[in-house]
Amino acid sequence: MPRVVSGKCRGTVLEAPKGDSTRPTTDKVKEAIFSSIQMRVPESAFLDVFSGTGQMAIEALSRGAVSAVLIDQAGKSQQVIRKNLEKTHLLESARPLKMGYMEALRLLGKEGAKFDIIFMDPPYAMAKEAASKVSTLINEYGLLNEGGIFIVESDADTEIKEIVTNMTCLKSCKYGATLVTFFLESETMCE
Repeated sequence: MPRVVSGKCRGTVLEAPKGDSTRPTTDKVKEAIFSSIQMRVPESAFLDVFSGTGQMAIEALSRGAVSAVLIDQAGKSQQVIRKNLEKTHLLESARPLKMGYMEALRLLGKEGAKFDIIFMDPPYAMAKEAASKVSTLINEYGLLNEGGIFIVESDADTEIKEIVTNMTCLKSCKYGATLVTFFLESETMCE
């Protein structure tokens, strides 16, 4: 079961949908991601695409993010997200959206929403396609605040850095079977 690693909700065990419909980010990978962005999290607006259990947005809120939007179209995931937000007393700071990621990003864009951190952990089989589409919509709608960061989780064999356009790739890190790639706005590629 996923748990909150740090912050005001530290140690809270979160629920996950039964079965293999979701693949929650492991605590090791989650801790590595948040160690990399720890200075960016306080007072940030966080967007979690393919939210699953909601654990990444909950971790960000626990560590001081002021708001989070959690996108997942699966009914079971949305039920778990709501339960986890209630369990951590973070529901007031969060906005769960039960819709497809493209539809949700267009809605947020039309609303003029801006985020400091956008995280996505799609089903690994669709990681390249989803990263390309999400980065296109981030650019089209200006969803990232200046200096904002876009983080993509994929399987270790799926290279994402050349799929994301108009952003600088800061780094790619492998954690066992998982690859996490960090981007800022720009057209420069990873080194």
